[in-house]
Amino acid sequence: MFHKFFFWAITCFMFGSLTFGGAKYVGTKSCGMCHKKDDVGNQIKVWKNSKHANAYKALQTEKANEIAKGKGFKTKAVDTKECLKCHATGYDVNKSMLEEDFDIADGVQCETCHGAGSEFNTKNIMKDKNLAEQKGLLLYKNPNDLCVKCHNKQSPTFKGFNFKTEWAKIEHLDPKVKK
Repeated sequence: MFHKFFFWAITCFMFGSLTFGGAKYVGTKSCGMCHKKDDVGNQIKVWKNSKHANAYKALQTEKANEIAKGKGFKTKAVDTKECLKCHATGYDVNKSMLEEDFDIADGVQCETCHGAGSEFNTKNIMKDKNLAEQKGLLLYKNPNDLCVKCHNKQSPTFKGFNFKTEWAKIEHLDPKVKK
């Protein structure tokens, strides 16, 4: 029994992918390694060309600070939890949950919607949709339910949200997967 535990503990230490706290955020660089080709949907290009990729940067502007101040916050927008919740991924987790390549400045990124990826971001796991979901990949039958958590009247810059129009700008399905 002791030998099995010792072997497991050494394996966890050496490979670091098994964590007591669950999956870690790996960041867009890691996701982009496989999701950058047109034959799989070039999801990373779709993301880079979206407002989501610059959501955190938007909080670093004077305009954002004015909005935060107008809402009664004493901190800069980029330091305000109520702003970060819709403009950044990983702002509210223990830093041990962030892999080295993770960058909060990447804004609303892959793992904002699909969950922390360290347990499912290998090709062998991702090629099996069910296994990927078992390992933590989040997929949505109705993505609108997720989108409206930020795109709603509580946002101080909300000007309405037409899911069909906005989804067409960021849809990033694998072309080989049927809708």
